[in-house]
Amino acid sequence: RKLAAQEGILTGISGGATFAVARQIAEQAEPGAVILAMLPDTGERYLSTPLFENIEEVMTEDERALMKSTPGYQMG
Repeated sequence: RKLAAQEGILTGISGGATFAVARQIAEQAEPGAVILAMLPDTGERYLSTPLFENIEEVMTEDERALMKSTPGYQMG
């Protein structure tokens, strides 16, 4: 949920778990270390499940600004 709400990344359970582990590794890594995490799925199939039940259908101004900052990665 945090990735979708704060970063505009709509990933599923596998991607969320991958990111959580990468973040833990990054917190313990040496300064300047590069961490690569591939998010292997999309959250589209989970939109009707409790995983995304508190995500509003209409974007906030902050979400719109985030979307506009990545024009090459917009769906549709």
